[in-house]
Amino acid sequence: MSAPTRHHEAAISSPTELWRQTVEIRREWLGHALSTQPAERSTAERCLTAVYARASRPRPRFEWVDSPHEARPLVAGWPTLDRLHEWIRDPRPRGTPPVAGDVAMVVSRLRGALSAGVTHADPELTPLRAGRTREPWPELPPLAALDRGVPLAVVLHQGVRQALHRSLAHGFYLPVRAALTVDGPVPVCWYGQQDAFWIAYYDVLRRLGLARYRPDEADQLDTWADLARSCGWWWPGEDVCVVVDRPAAVRTEGVRDAVHEQIRLRGVRYRDGWQPPLSG
Repeated sequence: MSAPTRHHEAAISSPTELWRQTVEIRREWLGHALSTQPAERSTAERCLTAVYARASRPRPRFEWVDSPHEARPLVAGWPTLDRLHEWIRDPRPRGTPPVAGDVAMVVSRLRGALSAGVTHADPELTPLRAGRTREPWPELPPLAALDRGVPLAVVLHQGVRQALHRSLAHGFYLPVRAALTVDGPVPVCWYGQQDAFWIAYYDVLRRLGLARYRPDEADQLDTWADLARSCGWWWPGEDVCVVVDRPAAVRTEGVRDAVHEQIRLRGVRYRDGWQPPLSG
């Protein structure tokens, strides 16, 4: 289907129908985020090589591990988020910037460009209502929100970007990351399949015909989408990239009274047997 056709169909589809399609795509992405299939290593390495290239870095050597716990000694001494912030704030930083900082800049620019390609006022850039109140939109059940005049764009942002972030960040990788901090701060990493919250959002808008991305931006989005479908967490180093296989088993539960089918992690077992203790 051509882009003009998709945009035409989006224009004539009702907000209710567009939301129905959104729910199916969101569930598809949640499935990728919780997948326990073995990593697709060749795909992941191809995508990571492309990410390094965007940061003007050569292809690294890949070190695969079975859990974030197994990755810890391999990434000891790599930059933490605090170290990256110090680098950014330093008016005369010494040495070469860490590759993690360059990757973070690549992601930030991509997400900004994708938001600029949204055909409506993207809540990612303008999260508050226009007018005097400047208050956030209420978060209601989607169909009720649409009936009460909440813009479709806001419902999509709440129901995809925010909902998946709650499920995959607060509900999954942050609790696992907290279990790693007993040995000190965790170096900067990306979360592979659990980065799906922002990827899914821009993918939904594209598939509904509500965004027009330039070819280069669409290509980058495809790279990150393939990466999220193929592996777990990863740490970018100067010469080596440490990549975690997907978990062997994941147990989740639905969040009671959540508006957007959110989940939280109740247990996860990685392929080396590591099962991080989870609070709550």
